[in-house]
Amino acid sequence: MKIFYLLYLLILMLGLMSIPAGAQDQPVAFKGVKIYPITSDVIENGTLVIHNGKISAIGDSNEVQIPDMAVIIDVSGKIIMPGLVDSHSHLGIYPLPPVEANSDGNEMTGPVQSHLRALDAINPADPGIRSALTGGITTANIMPGSGNVVGGQTAYVKLKGKSIEEMLIHKQGIQGGMKMANGENPKRVYGPKGQSPSTRMAIAALQRILFIQAREYKAKWDQYNNTSREEKTGIPPPAYNLELEPIVEVLERKRTIHFHTHRADDIMTILRLKKEFGFDLVLHHVTEGYKVAEEIAKAGASASIITIDSPGGKHEAARFDLRNGGILEKAGVLVAIHTDYPIWDSRLFLRSAALMVREGMSEKGALEALTINPAKMMQLENRIGSLEIGKDADFIVLSGHPFSVKTHVLQTYIEGEPVFDRNLTQDERYATGGYEVSEDYPIMEANP
Repeated sequence: MKIFYLLYLLILMLGLMSIPAGAQDQPVAFKGVKIYPITSDVIENGTLVIHNGKISAIGDSNEVQIPDMAVIIDVSGKIIMPGLVDSHSHLGIYPLPPVEANSDGNEMTGPVQSHLRALDAINPADPGIRSALTGGITTANIMPGSGNVVGGQTAYVKLKGKSIEEMLIHKQGIQGGMKMANGENPKRVYGPKGQSPSTRMAIAALQRILFIQAREYKAKWDQYNNTSREEKTGIPPPAYNLELEPIVEVLERKRTIHFHTHRADDIMTILRLKKEFGFDLVLHHVTEGYKVAEEIAKAGASASIITIDSPGGKHEAARFDLRNGGILEKAGVLVAIHTDYPIWDSRLFLRSAALMVREGMSEKGALEALTINPAKMMQLENRIGSLEIGKDADFIVLSGHPFSVKTHVLQTYIEGEPVFDRNLTQDERYATGGYEVSEDYPIMEANP
C-alpha cells in the first residue's frame, strides 16, 4: 500500500494526473505554465499555488516560493487562466433531455413573476452542467427565461455540487439578480391570449407600475421601522408582499436587474427606466447595442452580449453584428459575453469570444468579457474572475492559446477541486458530445 501511494505521488509530480478531489489540505503548485491572471500582465513562465480551495501564490516561477510538502505538477507548455463566468445561462432550469417535462424556465401564467426563484427549479443532475465544465465554465448566472415582463430571481452558482444548496455562491440572503425582458418575447406570449402586454408600451408600463408599487411599499415599511416602539403600540406592520420584496432590493441596489433586450429602441426604454428608478442594470443580448453604445456607456449600464454564428429566428435580432463587442468596448461599456445556453454550446464558450476578436474586439477585452467583467456584473469580483492571491481557486488548464480553434480545455478546477479532466474517458465524452443524457450527474457511487 505504501509503495502504491509513493507511485501515485510520483505520477502527480510528473503532471500525468490531476489532483484528486478532496486533497486540498496539502498545497498544490502548478509550475512552468503560461498564466493569464486577467487583471495583471501575462506571466510567461509562471507558478500557481493553491491551498484549501484558494490561491495562495502566483507569479514568475523564479520568484514564487513553493511551500514545503506541496504537490508539484509540471504543466510546461500549457496555459492557465481563470474559470470562465457565464453571465446568462439556463443550465439546470432547462436540463437535458430538452423535453416538456424538463422545461421549468418560464412560468407563463402571468407577465409579472418577481416572486419566483430560479433556484427552486434548477436540476444539479443536468448533464448540460457537466458539458459546460468541459468548456471551462466554473460559474454561471442561471436565470428564468424571457417569456415574461418580469421572469423571476436568478441564481449565482458554481457548477459543482449535488444540490442547489451546494452550488449557490451566496448561501444566505440575496442569491442572484432579477430577470426582466422587453420586446418580442413577452408580446408573443400574452398578446395572442388577448392579455396584456401585447405592445411594447404595455411592457414598459407594467414594469413602471411594479417599481412604483415597490417604492410605495418600501416607504410604508420605512415609516413603520422608523417609528418608536411606543408609537408602534397597537399599530400592525404593513402586510408582507412576496412579489414586492425583491423589487425593493432592486431599488436599494442590493439586487441587479438582468434585462433581456435586443433592439436599440428597446434598449433606450430600459435606460429611461434606469434613470427614473436608479437600479443597477445589466443589459442582456443587446443585439443592436452598437447603435446606441455611447448612450449605454453614459447611463452606466453594463452589457452582457451573445455571439450567434448562424443568425436567424426573431425579427428583433435580425441586425445582429459580430462587431457589437468591439464597438461597445471602445465606447467604454463594461462588456461580458454569455452563452444563453442552450442557444450557444457551453463547450465552445471560448470560441464565442474568439469570433468577437475576429471582428474588432481586443483580445484583452474578450478575455475580460469571459472572466472578470461578468464577475463584476454579479458583484463577485472579490472571489472569482481573475487569478489573485486570496481568490477562489477556480481555473482552467488549456492546451494552447485561449482563442485558437485547435485549443482544448484540458482540466477545470473549482475551489481547487478537479471537476473535469479530458484525460479521463468519462469526462472526454462530455467534451466531444458522446454521452447519454440519461446518465446522472453528479455520478452517484454505491455505498461500500
